[in-house]
Amino acid sequence: MSDGDHVTRAAARRRMSVGELAIWRSLVDTTAELRRILGAQLLRDSGLSPADYAVLLALSEARGRRLRSSELAAAVDWERSRLSHHLGRMEKRGLIRRDDCPTDSRGAEVSLTEDGARMFRGATAPHALAIKKNFADALTPEEFEALAGILRTLQNHLHPEQTSTSREDLHV
Repeated sequence: MSDGDHVTRAAARRRMSVGELAIWRSLVDTTAELRRILGAQLLRDSGLSPADYAVLLALSEARGRRLRSSELAAAVDWERSRLSHHLGRMEKRGLIRRDDCPTDSRGAEVSLTEDGARMFRGATAPHALAIKKNFADALTPEEFEALAGILRTLQNHLHPEQTSTSREDLHV
C-alpha cells in the first residue's frame, strides 16, 4: 500500500468537521447567490436567461454554429428532455433553429440563427462586466491564484483519469 492509498483511506473514514461543513455550505450558498445575481442581471441587460445564454454560448463556439442535439445536451450538461423543451421556447423566439440531422434520421441539429447570434453578442459584454463587478473585483491576484489551485485540486480529485495539464486554463 502506498502512502497515497493510506491517506485516501484515512480521509474516507474521517467525518467532516463542523468547520469543513460550514465552509461547504458557504461555497454552496455563495455560488447560488452569484448565479442568482448574474442571472438576474443578464436577463435585465439582454432579455436572455442563463439557460438561453448557455445554449447560445455552446452554439457560438461550435463549428458552423451548429451541434447535434445530443452534443448540445452534453455541452450544457442537461438531460435531453430539458434541452428539448428549452430549445422549443428558444426556437419560438427565433434564437435557434432545429433541423433534421442529415446523417441520422432520429437526431436533430440545432443551429444559431442570426437573431440568436446578435442577442448573444449584445449580452456578452454586459455579462462579462457583471462577472467582473460581482466576482473578480472581490478578489486579489493572490486570492485568484489560491482559487485556481483549489479548483485544480478539486477537478483532479473528481476526474483523476485526467491530468492537470489538461486544465491549464485555470492558471491565471
